[in-house]
Amino acid sequence: MTVTWEDLGWERVSASVGRRRLPGWDCTAGLVVGEDTALVIDAGSSLAEGARLRNEAQELAGHRVTHLALTHPHFDHVFGAAAFAGAEVYGAVGLDAVFGARHARAELRADAVGNGLDARAAQEAVDALVAPRHLVSGEWTLDLGGGRQVLLANVGPGHTGHDLVVLVPGSPEVVFCGDLVEESGEPQAGPDAVPSHWPAALDRLLGLGGDDALYVPGHGAVVDARFVRAQRDELAARFGVS
Repeated sequence: MTVTWEDLGWERVSASVGRRRLPGWDCTAGLVVGEDTALVIDAGSSLAEGARLRNEAQELAGHRVTHLALTHPHFDHVFGAAAFAGAEVYGAVGLDAVFGARHARAELRADAVGNGLDARAAQEAVDALVAPRHLVSGEWTLDLGGGRQVLLANVGPGHTGHDLVVLVPGSPEVVFCGDLVEESGEPQAGPDAVPSHWPAALDRLLGLGGDDALYVPGHGAVVDARFVRAQRDELAARFGVS
């Protein structure tokens, strides 16, 4: 019996592209299936959640996960990363410093526990964090085989100092936005946000995807360019930037 995306709780966004809204913090993970390859976008909030994501992705793809892209360094998006052993890991330039600095790791753990993650699971994830091997400063094209390519783009800073988006060409094009875009609530600007640059980051994101793309936010339902543009204008007004 063939397992469908819906059977495993995934939403199919376009051909060979899907996403999963994870329980707890409603964080989105993505999957792009290539030829004998699979790219997962974001890794969940714990090693256990990362392992479940990897297993589900591999069942849907029919082969192992070969690539992992991390959209930004917040616990609910990166704490499962070590569960993807053997995958090539990508992140925005500077993500390695966040993962490598003792004080930054302590802040990640404190944020996770403060938001309700079990302290033991948080410590386990922090201890296992490994810096991405591939750091994206501009744009990076991944060839997943079978005519499937994706573009990784460092469009930040904005939500954090290290924001990476993933553009999947097709009909329609799909853009995984990380928390530069949120649908289920107001975008969160924590101490590591760069509000003065956030609207410009969304301008770059919209320039990549265009008016007809589907935009997958870090939290919430899939949206269109009009929603992203409206959120960009709201952020500009909120932070007093153009």
